[in-house]
Amino acid sequence: MPLTVQDVERFESSRPRLEAIAYRLLGSASEAEDAVQDTYLRWQATDVDRIEVPEAWLTKVLTNLCLNQLTSARARRETYVGQWLPEPLLAGDPMLGPADTVEQRDSVSYAVLTLMERLSPNERAVYVLREAFGYPHREIAEILDLTEAAAQQILHRARKHIAQGRTRTEIDGATARRIVEEFLAAATSGRTEPLVRLLTEDAVAIGDGGGKVPARAKAFEGALAVAKFMRGLFKPGKAQRALAGGTVEIYATGANGSPALLAAVDGRVIGVICPEITAEGIAAFRSQVNPDKLERATRRWAASEHGEPLFSAF
Repeated sequence: MPLTVQDVERFESSRPRLEAIAYRLLGSASEAEDAVQDTYLRWQATDVDRIEVPEAWLTKVLTNLCLNQLTSARARRETYVGQWLPEPLLAGDPMLGPADTVEQRDSVSYAVLTLMERLSPNERAVYVLREAFGYPHREIAEILDLTEAAAQQILHRARKHIAQGRTRTEIDGATARRIVEEFLAAATSGRTEPLVRLLTEDAVAIGDGGGKVPARAKAFEGALAVAKFMRGLFKPGKAQRALAGGTVEIYATGANGSPALLAAVDGRVIGVICPEITAEGIAAFRSQVNPDKLERATRRWAASEHGEPLFSAF
């Protein structure tokens, strides 16, 4: 039976929530959109009049599609060229979903999305449904075909895995933005020492080029190594300009709920740097430069007012 207008509207009203769940589960906006579209096709093929609670049905279908995707993604990422990092979402993107609580903001932060790669598919699903969307354990158990006790145990393990990767306390947004601006000033000074002072001793720098843009396969580790890398990254040169395809403009922006730096050439986003800023200093730089993972960011950037760049390079 074809869907009625009301049936389509019912699905569309759920789409933002479904996309936000799928993004947190998959770490990819394009894959999240595909998962939601597949959910719609199943909704279209079902006798919706027999579904008692449409939101619960849609969440269950979407989550299980994402679990299948996560299982196959693990195999694909074993052959991924270089480091794999999530797709960043710029400030205001509706796919970021709810951000009213600390747990909701944490669940979509770039650092936590990266840490979620350590979780099993079930751990990730339970963590996202509980922490970001507040689903009760009973409903999570029904969605994943588990017992309620098993869902609680899985959440405990997931929280433990995430906590082990976040041993420092993060700081407030205003301080974080100030540190990002201090970092940019230090990085463009041509000197290493100011950068080292902003970093934790065990700072790391990771880049995802996806084999399409040069990015070191192994992370830079330690404050001095990271500082030298960042100094070189912001040093003007003909080679960098040729690689970037023009003059690079650096902006301070927001990504995944935290301050970030965005690099653009002629309005095209070529990189998003997401620093992990803690009370002890900047603990990590995660840079997304894979063009496949910057298409949504470019569309959003082109449609927004972003002011003047903080720095023009190369």
